[in-house]
Amino acid sequence: MAYKIKLKKGDLVMVRAGKYKGKTGKVIATHTQDNKVTVEGINVVKKHLKATQTRPQGGIVEITKPMWVSKVGVIEPTTKRPSRIGMQLNKDGSKSRIYKISGKPLKELKPDKGGK
Repeated sequence: MAYKIKLKKGDLVMVRAGKYKGKTGKVIATHTQDNKVTVEGINVVKKHLKATQTRPQGGIVEITKPMWVSKVGVIEPTTKRPSRIGMQLNKDGSKSRIYKISGKPLKELKPDKGGK
């Protein structure tokens, strides 16, 4: 089952609960099947890797693990506090994301086309 996640890649979020409460970071990826998001620099764990042909040395690497969507909130720029996200139907029929606290719309990030 795929969950409807209102967060998008590149959103600046703050952790609201758990070990990393109060820390901020950008959303690297959303995992709709698991209802989780991966946040840059948050929930970093050490993983022990066995030596293989591609990595003959083996060793310990740090990886960023996903965390539950409910534990993070988008930072509202005016108050600098985490907020939930709601949807609003515009007059032209399109939807836009809004902050639940203030009702103001989020500034949408321009998608990067790659190239020049």
